[in-house]
Amino acid sequence: MPRPFRFGVNLLSPTSAAEWRSKCRRAEQLGYDVILVPDHLGMPAPFPSLVAAAEATERPRLGTFVLNAGFWNPTLLARDVATTDALTGGRLELGLGTGYVQAEHEKAGLPWGSPRERVDHLQRTMEELERLLGSEEHEPRPTQGPRVPLLIGANGDRMLRITAEHADIAAFTGARTVEGGKLEPLTAEELDERVGRYKEFAAGRKEPAELNLLIQIVEITGDRSAAVQPWLSHLPNLSEEQVLQLPLVLVGTLEEIVDQVLAHRERYGFSYLTVLEPNMEVFAKVVEALRGR
Repeated sequence: MPRPFRFGVNLLSPTSAAEWRSKCRRAEQLGYDVILVPDHLGMPAPFPSLVAAAEATERPRLGTFVLNAGFWNPTLLARDVATTDALTGGRLELGLGTGYVQAEHEKAGLPWGSPRERVDHLQRTMEELERLLGSEEHEPRPTQGPRVPLLIGANGDRMLRITAEHADIAAFTGARTVEGGKLEPLTAEELDERVGRYKEFAAGRKEPAELNLLIQIVEITGDRSAAVQPWLSHLPNLSEEQVLQLPLVLVGTLEEIVDQVLAHRERYGFSYLTVLEPNMEVFAKVVEALRGR
């Protein structure tokens, strides 16, 4: 039996307190299972935003998508994770990644480091969180046990191996980082290879992880070709047909998109899908159509 779907929305825009609560309640009304917050300068601070989201909602889980490990000292992060889990009533899901925007580190006066150094720091952060929060002597205590669910965003082999060993949720962006901190989408075949590599590393797990995919483009339309035209100039190495086949692109009629999502779960194992805030309303139609499938 395939794993049931879960759907998350990553809220990006800073707002007033009233507007934030209203936005979170709207996400709950639309049927989203998880309300998520990123970790970028210029966007809402993750932990206070999630506490506010918990106060405005009852059902959704609440997650970081994903914390930039380079911004955080592990001991201070353990305090914030435990406090946030307690204040959200045990609804927190902790997402971690290495970070990919050098300019943000420079603006914050933090070291950037090589790819190896950033992965080293993420691994140390994760191991220290497990040690601290796994100790009965740590204060404050998280509500969830034996630990807060862990999501790791990964693409390279070393990160995929760490994810396979430690994460409850393996998150794929469907993209690779290129020079300048920009993201370049993976073709369907390239994502096949990355997911397959992860599954090799995860072969010895007792329980399979949930697989997550971040969807970048959602448009319900009867003219798929016209819908992707504005994106072609940003993806000069891909043909129109290749763009339409990208796993992070859901474009077509509602029925076509539902079929795409079902096919992605069958092909890759993606049962947890995340969309960005601008796509929250339109993707809600897909959420409703897939509920229970």
